Amino acid sequence: MPRNFTELLDACRNGAVEPRSDSRTVRPGDVFIAVPGETEDGARFIPAAAEAGADFIVCRPDVRREILETAKNCRVIHHDDPREALWRLAQARWHTDRLPLKILGVTGTNGKTTVSCLLEHLFVSLGEKVGVMGTIAYRWPGHRQAAPLTTPDTLTLHSLLRRMADAGVSVAVMEVSSHALDQQRVYGIPFAGAIFTNLTQDHLDYHQDIESYFAAKAKLFLSLPREDKAMVINCDDDFGRRLLDLCPSALPFGLVSGGREPLLKGKTIALNPQGIRLRMSHAETIWEIASPLVGDFNASNLLAVQALGLALGLRPGDFSALETFSGVHGRLERVDNPAGMNVFVDYAHTPDALVNVLQALRGAGFARIIAVFGCGGNRDKTKRPLMGEAVARYADIAVLTSDNPRFEDPAAIIDDVLPGLATARKVYVEQDRRKATALALNMLTKNDALLIAGKGHEDYQIIQGTRRHYSDQETVRELLRCD
Repeated sequence: MPRNFTELLDACRNGAVEPRSDSRTVRPGDVFIAVPGETEDGARFIPAAAEAGADFIVCRPDVRREILETAKNCRVIHHDDPREALWRLAQARWHTDRLPLKILGVTGTNGKTTVSCLLEHLFVSLGEKVGVMGTIAYRWPGHRQAAPLTTPDTLTLHSLLRRMADAGVSVAVMEVSSHALDQQRVYGIPFAGAIFTNLTQDHLDYHQDIESYFAAKAKLFLSLPREDKAMVINCDDDFGRRLLDLCPSALPFGLVSGGREPLLKGKTIALNPQGIRLRMSHAETIWEIASPLVGDFNASNLLAVQALGLALGLRPGDFSALETFSGVHGRLERVDNPAGMNVFVDYAHTPDALVNVLQALRGAGFARIIAVFGCGGNRDKTKRPLMGEAVARYADIAVLTSDNPRFEDPAAIIDDVLPGLATARKVYVEQDRRKATALALNMLTKNDALLIAGKGHEDYQIIQGTRRHYSDQETVRELLRCD
């Protein structure tokens, strides 16, 4: 019977004890870790865990006596930081500190999903068996499951990495969210490589200010194990340059010179509706790739992947595989339709992401750009007018609608966005997303481009807490169906 935390670690390492952080999953003999959450303190669920048969409770020393009295049949082990206790127990249980995996982390406000999928494509082309965890799904060959979080909770993350290793995966690619870093969900994971794409305003409802948001992102480079991990950072980004000052061993990449000169430098030599031709230079070597991806932001994504590849020992010739990567579901995805209209669906739900995707379409030479967009409810309200400003600046016609209102009044969200559209050329407001899409399609000509932003790969809307099936791609195809 373990008497202290060290002995509890050994018991987990030997598989004698299972760690749990959700009292509803506790089984007799388990250890329940009372982790403080965003809205609930895990200590509240100690009685439920004890009733379910937990043998051990790990909690802070200051948990109230009356709560601990409900766990008299459990051995209570105090730990000053239950989040740290959780990842240490998870690491011990699934041996994630010594898995035969090359684990690569991608963080930043925008680009994480595309960069992760590009890495997957690259390493598969080199004969590796690749697993991916991110916004769209958690998957590896022979397995796929839905992704409720961009980065899984601690126990799920460590157990999935173990399962990947057991399935023969040699490279694991992870999107690493700021929430996961702040909550220590990815602690204990021995990353072999890390990419910083960019940082712009997002998640300030959680982090409160941009500096705290940046500090959370920086932890992937400054606080996590493996000091020898390959690190590549976008030096076109203001926060990227700040991070480079803190990580002098990192490889900077960029399309433009500013501050620190990139060691991997890219130049866009062609940009059109068919894609990008990109020229790279590194260590006196010059090479080019032609990609079907659209927009300068995708040029940056392609650079990020090549930078990490170089830092991990790949050669420029290996990157020709990126030319056959056609894109990611819901990321500037062209929606094929019988009418032959230029309709794109993108996950852009931040001001900077909207700017990037609208600039990409503007640079492709379409006659007009029509943008259907909204803002999510119960999230950072300060970005709502900024998203309106982005659309006003780069779109010819704005159609403001509902996104995922969650528990907010959709009309109130729209009112928050409207001030940002004050300078827009033409604005339509239609709260119903399907009707808004139909309105935009009725205005669309074959020389125009329609962007439907905000939901991307999502196939649902959350209205008053209820998840209802809704897909932008399906809606477009239904509305443009030829009889």
